[in-house]
Order: sequence, then structure tokens, then C-alpha cells
Amino acid sequence: MLLTTTNNIEGRQITAYYGIVSGETIIGANIFRDFFASIRDIVGGRSGSYEKVLREAKETALQEMSQQAAALGANAVIAIDLDYETVGGEGSMLMVTAAGTAVRYE
Repeated sequence: MLLTTTNNIEGRQITAYYGIVSGETIIGANIFRDFFASIRDIVGGRSGSYEKVLREAKETALQEMSQQAAALGANAVIAIDLDYETVGGEGSMLMVTAAGTAVRYE
């Protein structure tokens, strides 16, 4: 499955449009990750644990979206948009959504 943020596929012709497909994932942040991230806020630097969680959430959302597109007969998803949000009490959960247009190309 080809996944792209562009509205077309360079050098290829889109032969069918199947509509919007999406994938969503919500991952809870745990107390230990929050604690170590708050220390990083004070001393500076990157929060590897949050980065790992965000990568996993993104991959899960993209995989769900791809599966939905494949079920429609698509071989690509174009114009993909990724959104990141915090949800839950005090932003205790991380949500990633991926949405795009399922297409078939030659």
C-alpha cells in the first residue's frame, strides 16, 4: 500500500477514488513516563519515552487506515493528514488520527 501526503502520485495515473479512510489510536500515558517527561521539561532535552509512544501511535493509525483502504480495493492512500491531540483528564491520553483518500493507481 502506497501512503503519501501529496494529492497525486508522480508519474502514475489514479484510476479510481474510493473515498476518505481513517485510522485512530489513543494511547494512555503512564505515571512513570509523565514523571520523567516533567524532569526533562525542567532540565531540557528530548523525551524519548514520549517520542516512542507517538511513533507507535502514528504507525498504528496508519496501519488501520491502510487496512480500511485495502478492504475497499485501493492500492494507495493520498492526501494523508496526521493529527496529534491530548485527550482525557489533564491530557492523560495521546490521540493520533490519520486520514486520507483511498485510490487505485496504475
